[in-house]
Amino acid sequence: MRIYLQTPAIWNQPLRYYHLHLEQDLFAGWLLTKEWGFQGSPGNVRKKHFDSIEEAEKILMASRDSQIKKGYRIVFVQGQINQQ
Repeated sequence: MRIYLQTPAIWNQPLRYYHLHLEQDLFAGWLLTKEWGFQGSPGNVRKKHFDSIEEAEKILMASRDSQIKKGYRIVFVQGQINQQ
């Protein structure tokens, strides 16, 4: 799953982005990658491993919600949350 968020365009302020990417690794675990920064420049990257998809999705959604509260807006979503 991918979620790409961005701040709204405001005159004279650079756009900021926040990218969340959740993927299964080769060892039956899950890797959540968070990348953020200013549009057009290298960003900061943090990766965290999870043993279960449920735990990884919980953190992904919490991160998404946190950024929305800070003024980011969802621009792109790929994939869906596991509905078991």
